[in-house]
Amino acid sequence: MREAHAHIFQLGRSLTMLDCSQCTSREAMIEAIAEHSQTLKPDQWVLAHSARPEAWSDTRWPSRQELDHAADGRPVCAWCFDYHALVASSSALEHAKIDQQTTIDRGIIELSHDGTPTGVLYELAALRLWDSVPEPDADARKSLVLSACMHLEALGFNEVHDLKSQTWLGPLLAELRNERQTTLSFELFPLIPDLEATLATRDQWESDQLKLAGTKIFTDGTLNSRTAWMLEPYTDTRTTGTPMMTPSEIDDAMMLSKSQGLPVAAHAIGDGAVRAVLDSIERTQCTNMGARIEHLELVHDEDITRFAQLGVIASVQPCHLLPDIESLRACLSDRLDRVLPLRSLLESGLIAGESLLFGSDVPIVRANHEDSLQAAMHRRRVDMDESEAIGFDQRLTERESLACFGNSS
Repeated sequence: MREAHAHIFQLGRSLTMLDCSQCTSREAMIEAIAEHSQTLKPDQWVLAHSARPEAWSDTRWPSRQELDHAADGRPVCAWCFDYHALVASSSALEHAKIDQQTTIDRGIIELSHDGTPTGVLYELAALRLWDSVPEPDADARKSLVLSACMHLEALGFNEVHDLKSQTWLGPLLAELRNERQTTLSFELFPLIPDLEATLATRDQWESDQLKLAGTKIFTDGTLNSRTAWMLEPYTDTRTTGTPMMTPSEIDDAMMLSKSQGLPVAAHAIGDGAVRAVLDSIERTQCTNMGARIEHLELVHDEDITRFAQLGVIASVQPCHLLPDIESLRACLSDRLDRVLPLRSLLESGLIAGESLLFGSDVPIVRANHEDSLQAAMHRRRVDMDESEAIGFDQRLTERESLACFGNSS
């Protein structure tokens, strides 16, 4: 099978971090962080992932003061499962030089009633904090990447697409393949700012099983953070999200990638972002060259047929439907029939496994393909009744769903 959307290095790191996916409340998350911090040295960071405040009865994140107490003053960085929001302790904020005076373009620093940071950061503000966390050294990095590869192989994958490839990832994967430590094939999609450095070493590591396949851009945020770019306001916040790129910036990325003979893979979750990318592909004549739209959790009816018409690949992660059900009902209650329109995309001319691809976005959610089969075929979690399904008419058959993973059986 093919895992068409993964983050290999971050998967490796997540396997060493505190997993908060089973925390059902703010109090449970604080307790888990307190217990985990006791296993660390006094100067070590507490790193956590997969928090799901949207699914809690009280959706408030822990405060930075609560994290300070739980971790005995250690710096804490705890990601929301979507990796577009996090909560940080006071010492972590200080380390990243983030306070009430800080402004970050296309980033949000949540402030409390007294004007000081709560610790919750969104989008580029969250990335500013994460970038300040000490990086693993070269030996640790190799070990983490190998752990991720072994994890994906154990799940039955033989091909992996990495959708935010670091400049060092190609050479490191080539090294692991040459040492016969992994048999996976890879397609890499570095961010546009990393393209030049990636191209500089391409001849040293690229092969038939390890390819520079395109570039990556982020055009919006996520549903849980209410930063996905919508054509119409969310039903619970009356905003339309946070565009992360302007139309001209998307065009520039398309043209730069095109100049190197590479397609763009665009993160676009909201229908506004999906339309902006399709419009750019049409404007820049990047049609029929393998351009991909990643996620597309919401697509306007008028844009469904444009994928096949423009030769655009829909790279979908159906498994996201399962944790997003509460958010979808809260923020898109008036357009749930347009969520993950898989059936409509196939009927419009896309081909399962060729122009309609499935992946997981691991470690955002786990890479087990059974989750995407559940979402694509049943449109709800296992313990839910059919009446609770989201967009039930958009379901696929098991054969169609497996084909989207490159499995024809």
